[in-house]
Amino acid sequence: MDFQDFLKFVPNLIPIELPAELAHMKMAPKERLEALKNINLETKNPRIAAVMMLLYPKKDKTHLVLIVRNAYNGVHSSQIAFPGGKYENTDLDFRETALRETHEEIGVSPDKIEVIKDFTPMYIPPSNFLVHPFLGISHEELSFYPDIREVAAIIELPLSVFLSDEIIIEATLSTSYANDVLVPAFNIQNHIVWGATAMILSELRDVLKTGFDNKF
Repeated sequence: MDFQDFLKFVPNLIPIELPAELAHMKMAPKERLEALKNINLETKNPRIAAVMMLLYPKKDKTHLVLIVRNAYNGVHSSQIAFPGGKYENTDLDFRETALRETHEEIGVSPDKIEVIKDFTPMYIPPSNFLVHPFLGISHEELSFYPDIREVAAIIELPLSVFLSDEIIIEATLSTSYANDVLVPAFNIQNHIVWGATAMILSELRDVLKTGFDNKF
């Protein structure tokens, strides 16, 4: 999708009512839906994080950046994610968390990102995190400088590919809930993207398609 064409539709995105759980459910594993039923976040006292869904031009085409997390001893080892991370007490708000962590993880300065809209917070039971997603836009081509301690690789996903239904699949995976379970997922450049990231991506897709009047 041409970036200048994309920018014409950006004002349409701001007033859109978020589809929230209706979008999340499209890409939620059944076990995740069960885990989220009747959950009381006050008793869970989750850790707080924020992530940036960053759109930007690359060779005049609109792209979305994702990261491949490094392997480590944890539930999100080697998974596909958005740049972002844990809220710090020095952050003014969750938006600042998303901007700060994006700078730390992939080297994009906050002054290059226009934050357009916050999205529905996502609770992740396996890690007990409540994640606040934000949609941001950079109006210039970006160079990425990943933090090698946290980021194994950068994925630059053309928006036209992201909005295509061809990347939606079902995959058999071993999760924190069970082994060899069938889950909805995105096949993004041969990476299987599922769970919380896929659920957040699902809401982003729905909002973008609504804002574009399904023209793309």
